[in-house]
Amino acid sequence: MARSREFDIDRAVDRAMDLFWRQGYAETSLPDLLKELSIGSGSFYAAFGSKEQLYLRALDRYTSLQGRDLETALDETPGIRPAIRGVLTSLVEADLADPTRGCLVVNTATQCGDQPRATDRVSTAIRQVESFLAAALERARARGEISAEKNPRELARFLTTFVQGIRIVGGARMGREFMEDALSTAMRALD
Repeated sequence: MARSREFDIDRAVDRAMDLFWRQGYAETSLPDLLKELSIGSGSFYAAFGSKEQLYLRALDRYTSLQGRDLETALDETPGIRPAIRGVLTSLVEADLADPTRGCLVVNTATQCGDQPRATDRVSTAIRQVESFLAAALERARARGEISAEKNPRELARFLTTFVQGIRIVGGARMGREFMEDALSTAMRALD
């Protein structure tokens, strides 16, 4: 008879996500993971298969949570400008509070460029952000909040690129004034 798992898989993925996010993929060893998850190697391989497979699950979890938060912020904040400003401000504040953490998607793009499955996940995550922004901007244009001349998909692509860039700039510790100036300039794209 098969033994039941003695740990919660979802909680383990969340803990692994945090560890990968703090240390990076390459710097996180199997012993680090086993210690963080409080499991043996047999249980680890039975549950996750490999370090890479666990990393991909953690990355999927991260992008799911981030996507949900973005979609909620865009849907529940009245007005496109306050919604986008709120999203961008929260990223700036997160980077100012902990510049070493950054964004797991950006970290993956810069650290795992030679891993096709990881880069596919990064592309999917970036397209998801673009899609959420484009849909919100399309609704805003239909309500007259942005000019009919504006192309929601182009604006979404710009803002998506800006979001990824602001995460990198945050890690470079450019400071509040630099970050807020960049945010104000990005917001003018909606005018």
